[in-house]
Amino acid sequence: MFKKIFFWGVLAMSLNTVYAQDQKINVVVIGAHPDDCDLDAGGTAIQFAKMGHRVLFVSATNGDAGHFNKGGIALAQIRKAEAEEAGKRFGVTYKVLDNHDGLLMPDLNLRLQLIRAIREWNADVVIGPRPYDYHPDHRNTAIALQDAAFLVIVPNIAPETPALKKNPVFLYTEDRFKKPNPFSPDIVVDISDVFEQKIYAASAHQSQFFEWLPWLTGELANVPKTESARLKWLAESRKGNISAGMKAGLSKWYGKKADQVKYAEAFEICEYGSYPNDEDIKRIFPMLGK
Repeated sequence: MFKKIFFWGVLAMSLNTVYAQDQKINVVVIGAHPDDCDLDAGGTAIQFAKMGHRVLFVSATNGDAGHFNKGGIALAQIRKAEAEEAGKRFGVTYKVLDNHDGLLMPDLNLRLQLIRAIREWNADVVIGPRPYDYHPDHRNTAIALQDAAFLVIVPNIAPETPALKKNPVFLYTEDRFKKPNPFSPDIVVDISDVFEQKIYAASAHQSQFFEWLPWLTGELANVPKTESARLKWLAESRKGNISAGMKAGLSKWYGKKADQVKYAEAFEICEYGSYPNDEDIKRIFPMLGK
C-alpha cells in the first residue's frame, strides 16, 4: 500500500514541478489512421499551436486499405501527403507510421513505436482513443498506447531513445460506446472559434472525407463539387453534439461563457499516466476559461 501511495505521490509532485507558467507544452495526439487525430482533437490542437505550444499528430497506420478503388503503396502515399497538408493547416507536425491499415495488432513493435514517438516529442500530454470501438485498428492503437503509458519513463525499455523524466498525462478522446464503460468528459475544450479552421484542415484528407467515407455510407453521389460546398457539407456532418456531461464540464471550466459554446472537444483522464488535479489541468490546458 505504501508503495502505491508513494508512486502516485511522485507522479503528482512531478506534475507540480514540471509546468512553469511560461513553459511550452508538448502534446502528442495518437490515432489509428491519418485523419483520426484531426477529428478527435483537431480544434484543441489548433488552440495549443496558436498559443505557441508544440503538437504532434501520430497515425499508427499508413491508411493503405481505406478506399474502394485505390490501395497499397499508392494509397499510402496519398494518405501521407494528405496528412502532411493537414498538419500545415492545423499548425502541427504529422507523423504517419508505416503499419498496414486494417491489420494493426497491439504487439511489441507498435508499443515501441509509440514509446519512441512520445519520448522524442518529450510529451507532457498524450491523447488517444479508448479501447472500445467497432474498428480493430482503433482498439489496438488504444491497447498499445495503454501499454506504453508507464514504460515511457522506464530507461531499460527502448534504451536507444532516452526515457522521459516524468510520466505524461494520458487522456482518452471522446467516443459513443457505452459498454463496458461510457466515456467521461473530464476535460472539455471550447473550440467554437477554431471550428471552421478544424474543418478546413481536416478536409485535406480528400480521399477519406469526399471519397471513401461517403462510399461506405452510400452518399458518394451526394458529395458537393466545389470546395466551399464541401467544407459546409463536412462541417455539417462533423459538428457533433454537446452532451449533458460536456455541458457540465464546460460550466466547470468556462463558467457563464459555457452557454455560448457551439462546438467542443472532450477528453477523459486515463489512470495509467500522471493523474492531474484541477490546477494541473489548467496549466496543461491553458486555453480553458479563455
